[in-house]
Amino acid sequence: MENKNLHDEIGDNHFSSSIDTPMKANAFEISDEEKISKIEHHFKAIMETLGLDLEDDSLKGTPKRVAKMYVKEMFWGLNPEEKPVASRFLNKFQYKQMLVEKDISFYTHCEHHFVPFFGKAHVAYIPNGKVIGLSKLNRIVEYFAKRPQVQERMTMQIAEELKKVLGTQNVAVIINAKHLCVASRGIRDNSSNTTTAEYCGEFLNTTTKEELHRLLNI
Repeated sequence: MENKNLHDEIGDNHFSSSIDTPMKANAFEISDEEKISKIEHHFKAIMETLGLDLEDDSLKGTPKRVAKMYVKEMFWGLNPEEKPVASRFLNKFQYKQMLVEKDISFYTHCEHHFVPFFGKAHVAYIPNGKVIGLSKLNRIVEYFAKRPQVQERMTMQIAEELKKVLGTQNVAVIINAKHLCVASRGIRDNSSNTTTAEYCGEFLNTTTKEELHRLLNI
């Protein structure tokens, strides 16, 4: 009972065990098609356990639809082979001020209850010799969103990836999200949002951080 209560508490309070998404060593030994087949089988069992009639035309295809959605749409970011390739280019304009990409929309799923949380991500960096295409910033956010997530971990994962890609510590990531596991269950608070931030390098400087906040209107 003590372990069960502890696991419930961890889930309800959105604790995260690590910056890395917890994955089995053999996570990619089976194909996507095999994963879809397995998920379809198990989701059908869940629906039947709930008492739903899968012979009904409206429900008959649901297990397959859910399985394909999980593997191909919602959680493709679990596969490291899907990580976006972000080519760096010489900073020919010698632009040395911060670059901010704000209001990047994302949609992900809380790993504790598998219900959505969604919102906006803001990323910023100060170039260090090279830059990347603006769309790659969006793609990096999307990649880490397309997996079961915890908002704190997602914020840190995006920041760490940007530091690697850009070759600089001068990176900041701010995420504001609405969690349906808070809105639709538990406390059932539909009005609150959650904000997380990761400041690195020059963004730890109060003046730089305040400039970023001014540009984001926060």
